[in-house]
Amino acid sequence: MTARHNHAAGTLTRIHVSSDLLKGNFLDDPHVRAIDVWVPHGHDGSGLPLLVDLAGYTGSGLSHTNWKNFGENVPERLDRLAGSGALKPCVVAFPDCFTRLGGNQYVNSSVMGPWEDILIEEFVPAVEAQFGCGGVGRRGVFGKSSGGFGAIYHALKHADFWAAAACHSGDMGFELCYARDFPSALRAIAKAGSIKAFMEKLEANPKPSGGEIHVLMTLAMAATYDPDASQPYGVRLPVDLETCERDEALWANWLSFDPLTLVETHHANLNALKGLFIDCGDIDQYDLVYGARRLHRRLKALGVEHTYEEFPDTHSGIDYRMDVSLPFLVDRLLA
Repeated sequence: MTARHNHAAGTLTRIHVSSDLLKGNFLDDPHVRAIDVWVPHGHDGSGLPLLVDLAGYTGSGLSHTNWKNFGENVPERLDRLAGSGALKPCVVAFPDCFTRLGGNQYVNSSVMGPWEDILIEEFVPAVEAQFGCGGVGRRGVFGKSSGGFGAIYHALKHADFWAAAACHSGDMGFELCYARDFPSALRAIAKAGSIKAFMEKLEANPKPSGGEIHVLMTLAMAATYDPDASQPYGVRLPVDLETCERDEALWANWLSFDPLTLVETHHANLNALKGLFIDCGDIDQYDLVYGARRLHRRLKALGVEHTYEEFPDTHSGIDYRMDVSLPFLVDRLLA
């Protein structure tokens, strides 16, 4: 637990952005989205670098600004870091990117929505316009889990937009972190009768179980990496629903998004970054540490400058790692 502190609080402002790119989306998700924006005490945001927080699956930027028991929410963490001098002045944005399928990977999908473009073309410009922060060379992106995937994906694809990135326990090594969930997803689908029936039951359930949410995550990944708008909820799985045999053509669509695949064709983009931070718990229960180690090893071989750390913990309850990554990002953006 982190003790409460008495550092001066920054300002937390909620703005709303009407996304033209999200209007009429396949999942009928709302196109007007809230973004909480933290500005440090004594500043109005003008001229400061901008960090954007990408939430993990089942999360939202708004959940990161809520009150938290036995510790700090992220704005309180920022107040402490800034008040102690560990974090130089910056603006931090917390966008709500939640979807009907329970989360977001922050890539463009015909089913989930064009979230890659929404962030770059709508959300970040809206924050920068209102607060006078960020701009070319002064934008950083960070996140954990699905948000960590989003951060490393955007670093690989959009180093001309983002100048620094931090990936905490990000999804990578898809064969290890996703493929193992297909059998349990198939059992749940078979029990319900179909993907459509599973989703209808889930959405009608006032208290879905953790197992059901985990199955939903598999469906969300399918709608993200290999969307099929002709199917109910836009979901098709890359396996035979009866035998779990892999359809290699469909699975290849998933793998095209794996950072371990993208690094081979987009690693040169990472050299344009001012800073790249990657970490993972050494006993991550989703085995993401093995993908992180593979990416680290490949980046070293390719000569890509980055900071890689492992820490003695799991995938859960690791917000304290922001004490390391956020000062790193701001220092690099200001360098």
